[in-house]
Amino acid sequence: MNPHNRILFAGDPHGNFKPLIDAVHKYQPEAVILLGDYDLDRPLENCLKEIADLTEVWWIAGNHDFETPAKYNNLFNSAFSHRDLHLKVTEIAGLRIAGLGGVFLGRVWYPPQAPKWQGKQHFLHNQSVNIQHSEMSLKYKSAIWLDEFEALKALKADILVSHEAPGSHRHGFMVIGDLAAAMGVKHIFHGHLHENYASTIKNNIKVRGVADRGVTNLFGNTLDTN
Repeated sequence: MNPHNRILFAGDPHGNFKPLIDAVHKYQPEAVILLGDYDLDRPLENCLKEIADLTEVWWIAGNHDFETPAKYNNLFNSAFSHRDLHLKVTEIAGLRIAGLGGVFLGRVWYPPQAPKWQGKQHFLHNQSVNIQHSEMSLKYKSAIWLDEFEALKALKADILVSHEAPGSHRHGFMVIGDLAAAMGVKHIFHGHLHENYASTIKNNIKVRGVADRGVTNLFGNTLDTN
């Protein structure tokens, strides 16, 4: 097996998992990492039952995964709920993978602007008593929060997977590159912007954008799934 294919990165499926399923059959990776925006109308394991016994399935959430309670529950309460990479470092196929799901929201933190809130507790403390004791809305759950983001910098990883893009993309954020540099990351793979591209940012960090329904390997090559 090509060692570059031992982990595959899947761009936003938006309900169409066939390219990823075909890639797993063709390239036989040890693991696949999904980069968000699944638009699930049923639990994730039902969408990926063809490959569940063939490879490890890992994921981060995108903004679409918080749009409705059904989409949220089909991901976060799925049989793959324990494979969420968000805000942690996990060893996968011999590499340390860090995950950053969600998106930047103007009502929470939209770099380079200063954050509206330092974290979830700061936000909740400043809400009415009724809101403090209720479930945080899905919109706010989708947000990247400053305190959690900063805590991730203390960890070390080889690869960062994110839904949002770093500053290599015109719609990206410089702070994601700062995060990767602090963690000692050598590669970033991201989804969200539906574009295959390769770039290099500070500290010689290699960035790969993965298009919607695209599949990319560790070397950054977009794979043929036909």
